[in-house]
Amino acid sequence: MTNLPTFDRHRRLRHTSAIRDLVRETHLHIADLVYPMFVVEGEKIKQEVPSMPGVYQLSIDLLTEEIDELDQLGIQAVILFGVPNEKDAEGTGAFSDNGIVQQATRVIKAQKPSMLVIADTCLCEYTSHGHCGVIHEHDVDNDSSLELLAKTAVSQAKAGADIIAPSNMMDGFVTAIRSALDEAGFTQIPIMSYAVKYASSFYGPFRDAADSTPQFGDRKTYQMDPANRLEALREAKSDVAEGADFLIVKPALSYLDIVRDVRNNFDLPIVAYNVSGEYAMVKAAAQNGWIDEKALVMEKLLSMKRAGADLIITYFAKDAAKWLATTK
Repeated sequence: MTNLPTFDRHRRLRHTSAIRDLVRETHLHIADLVYPMFVVEGEKIKQEVPSMPGVYQLSIDLLTEEIDELDQLGIQAVILFGVPNEKDAEGTGAFSDNGIVQQATRVIKAQKPSMLVIADTCLCEYTSHGHCGVIHEHDVDNDSSLELLAKTAVSQAKAGADIIAPSNMMDGFVTAIRSALDEAGFTQIPIMSYAVKYASSFYGPFRDAADSTPQFGDRKTYQMDPANRLEALREAKSDVAEGADFLIVKPALSYLDIVRDVRNNFDLPIVAYNVSGEYAMVKAAAQNGWIDEKALVMEKLLSMKRAGADLIITYFAKDAAKWLATTK
């Protein structure tokens, strides 16, 4: 073997666990994780979402226990989705000062002021038709929806939300919300924009959890075509110009190329949303014994960081936090 030609010895940097740790390029931290929560009206309700094992709809009176658990795990941020009992054509529950997300926000901030509360700002959970805006002539009317979304954001900020996260994909939603927040005196509240949100088949379990399935048609006139890449940059560019402080790419796993594109083109914090369908598939495979759940989840989350995400919204946040704590 002494006559082998010269070649690179890449395996030298993989030889031991200590060396691999030393040269590791990408790291996942508990502080990178945002945990989604579904809040329902009523009392003593903890109902598991059938398509999302380990994820629950919780009534407000049970939030204290959940927040205590998250705090003990080191998770510093939650994103709230409300599931009201009553819905109407305009989604008025979304911008009610006594709405379900507003109530939950006040409870969480009273219990744990340092817990970051991110309020999902959309109408779909609150509308009787399940769409993300006002319906006019059997389609979502963009501009009239903006007014209601702005009212929703202001009501959420008044309730104590730390970050507003509009997910509706109306044109101009960032500028409408930014103007409304500033006018109401909430100039310090950042906007975590769902800047790049695809019309994805991976959202099915979420719609079970949030009771937000459209009653007619679909959302392809306002969410993005999965085939499009350059459109994502146009969407993100508009939101940056309008005043966004974070940029979300949703879904994450099948759109890691988009996460990287957005990372390469913008200097704002990038958020990957590890969505419900991605969660459900892993859980189903794990329950059947087909995969090593911990290894697969950690590899998947790490891939989102490697693609350029600074933060990850994930239903695996609690599991990942436990695993990260045990590997220190």
